[in-house]
Amino acid sequence: MNKIITLLVCLTISTFTYSQTGKITGKITDDGNNALFGVSVSFKNQQKGTQTNEEGVFEITNIENGDYTLLISILGYKSKEVPFSITNSEPVNLNTIIIYEGNEILSEVFIEGTRANKFSRKESAYVSKMPLKNIENSQVYNTVTNQLLVSQSVNSFQDALTNATGVTKLWSSTGRSGDGAGYYSSRGFAVQPQLVNGVAGITNGFINPSNVERVEVIKGPSATLFGSSVTSYGGLINIITKKPYKGTGGEITLAGGSNDFAKINMDVNVSAKEKLSFRLNSGYQKENSFQDAGFKKSYYIAPSVSYKASNNLAFNFSYEASKNEQTNETFLFLNRYGPLAFSSIEDLNYDTNLSFTNNDVVLENNTQNYRGEIAWKITDKWSSQTLIAGGVAKSNGYYTYLWNFADWSNPSAPVGTPYFNLYAQDTDAKTKTLNLQQNFNGIFNLGDFQNKVLVGFDYLDSKTIDQSSNWGYLNTINLQGDLLAGAPTSAENLETALNRIGNVDSDVRQNVFGAYVSDIINILPSLSVMASVRYDRFNYKGDQNTDEDDDTEYTESTFSPKFGIVYQPILNKVSIFTNYQNGFSYVNPQYITDFTTGETYLQSYDVEQANQFEFGVKTKLFNNKLETTLSYYNINVANKYYWATKTQDLEVNSQGIELEVNANPINRLNLHGGFSYNDSEITNSPSATYLEGNRYGESGPEITYNFWADYKFLKNFGVGAGFNGATEYDTMVDYKAATGSFYLPAYTILNASVYYETNKFRVSVKGNNLTDEEFYSGWSTVTPQNKRVILATLNYKF
Repeated sequence: MNKIITLLVCLTISTFTYSQTGKITGKITDDGNNALFGVSVSFKNQQKGTQTNEEGVFEITNIENGDYTLLISILGYKSKEVPFSITNSEPVNLNTIIIYEGNEILSEVFIEGTRANKFSRKESAYVSKMPLKNIENSQVYNTVTNQLLVSQSVNSFQDALTNATGVTKLWSSTGRSGDGAGYYSSRGFAVQPQLVNGVAGITNGFINPSNVERVEVIKGPSATLFGSSVTSYGGLINIITKKPYKGTGGEITLAGGSNDFAKINMDVNVSAKEKLSFRLNSGYQKENSFQDAGFKKSYYIAPSVSYKASNNLAFNFSYEASKNEQTNETFLFLNRYGPLAFSSIEDLNYDTNLSFTNNDVVLENNTQNYRGEIAWKITDKWSSQTLIAGGVAKSNGYYTYLWNFADWSNPSAPVGTPYFNLYAQDTDAKTKTLNLQQNFNGIFNLGDFQNKVLVGFDYLDSKTIDQSSNWGYLNTINLQGDLLAGAPTSAENLETALNRIGNVDSDVRQNVFGAYVSDIINILPSLSVMASVRYDRFNYKGDQNTDEDDDTEYTESTFSPKFGIVYQPILNKVSIFTNYQNGFSYVNPQYITDFTTGETYLQSYDVEQANQFEFGVKTKLFNNKLETTLSYYNINVANKYYWATKTQDLEVNSQGIELEVNANPINRLNLHGGFSYNDSEITNSPSATYLEGNRYGESGPEITYNFWADYKFLKNFGVGAGFNGATEYDTMVDYKAATGSFYLPAYTILNASVYYETNKFRVSVKGNNLTDEEFYSGWSTVTPQNKRVILATLNYKF
């Protein structure tokens, strides 16, 4: 009987205790009344919390009576604190809570696990420099997400960019000062990765993807918001690094594979209460070439800190230092001035196992980038972002390249035999940059029309000091590796060859001041119009590599407009857009020699101008499970400078279509794909009529495509597979009037992976170029690309 009474008392107490708890519910949307999925809703200073469902709704139960504060946060939106109280165990409904897009302080790690379409990430604080979702943005951009990088076991930046629609590699990173980053083609024009976290950054040498959260490729001339220094007429590449987040945890990554590939990476994040978060990302990576010689090594460390002084004020700082060592990849420069006796890889008869280098012929790149940010929410509708960023890059060591001499350069050579001379430079150069930027974002109404406004200015100062040696000759070889003249390639022989040949001794400084304003007017909920303009002032002072005693100074200024219209026939699901975008480029003055009189004079040039007209469709359907962008663009440059004639009378037209798809058709299956067609032509060239009708040399192949699928099954197992490829293209198209054509073959590269993944660790095996296809990149050059590679990766999370 006593036991029964005791049990009844316990049940009564339990029932009473349970009855003394309440619950809280609510819905979270953005300022366009769109439900937000995967928003973190947690109790401040407690572990209790949840996330919103696909309707943006959340519910937390078993809350004791008392006063609480909800902390609401998601990447790309400003965090919000909402106080509430539970009294008499009554439920509380907070109804709709609106949060606004803003500065990216949190990391994606909290929401990646719940987002169904994992390869989609179209919200960004960088592309338009204002709160603007992709579907309401008249500009096209591609995003390579961290989840896609993990799925593909990406260990190089160029592999990451194979996922960007219409982007192909022209040159690998050379490590040279000034232009040492890789070159890629986008929409028919060469572009380099020169933007880090939305501001100018130094990317000479190897970019380690272990500290990359995602890559944004912003398409078309984008000088109105970003200026001319970090953009091309085809677009720009923005590298987003990993940032601190609220919480404590981390990840250790170990990888190894073909060509003695080895990698170790450590990523640790700690938080002190709610205000201070610190993250440290560091690692080491090395890889040998698939050829008989060659290697790359990279060490880096990247600390970052975020301090939230209040709900309205946050400070962020990030820093990255890296040390890179590498031998030069094989660059076969084809002769630009005489007829080539070969027009294809088969004719060239190149043994691609040969690198024509030595592992003691090393180029070192030490780089540093820093970025400080003050994010201030002035009012609910106005915010300020203040940025200071900069970097230093040093290049030291030997840079070499191989230049083809046509058959006639060696009278005793068998007809059709290509010979190459190796030239080298003892590089000693340093580049330093400083970037200041101030942005104000606001929302206000004029009558019935809502306006989203960006007002900002930026200042970029860069200085390059080059004390490298002049170029020197070392040897002559054929493509079967026979040494025909000169000394074998080695550091010792290069030191002898380059001794006492003099130095470049160049000191160049450039600074750019820009001011810009952008206004997006919502005429209707489904119709918006955007207008932007930029004023830019450029100053150049430096050497022109002439006998002139005085430095050349050059100052020029220009305006750059931008317009766009977006109509959403199905609100927040389908948009039809069109845009006009402008890009520009300053052309430094050149010394011209009049060969009839022998006189030399300084020739100045106008600012190059590129104009793009584009239209297309964007979709975001089935609860974000299908995201597509289809567009047609037409870019025209009417006054392109041509280096060979030193005239500014080329007219280049580049037009094409692009399609990008991110999809989650069924649970656990994620798809990412892209297709691009580009038609580029030099339409007018009075000073070099032989160029007219040619494809522009930077354009790369006409058609490129990429696809990747990732499917997870039996809870923890997964497979991934995909391909990327391009049609053949003429790498000598700029010079074919004198040389004839040389075609790099079409290719399709197949890749696949298998993995096992839990909350704590992931083990994967990846195969790249499974069919061991021989393929090449080039821009008046020929560079063989990696053969079959097998990689194994272990990620441990804590």
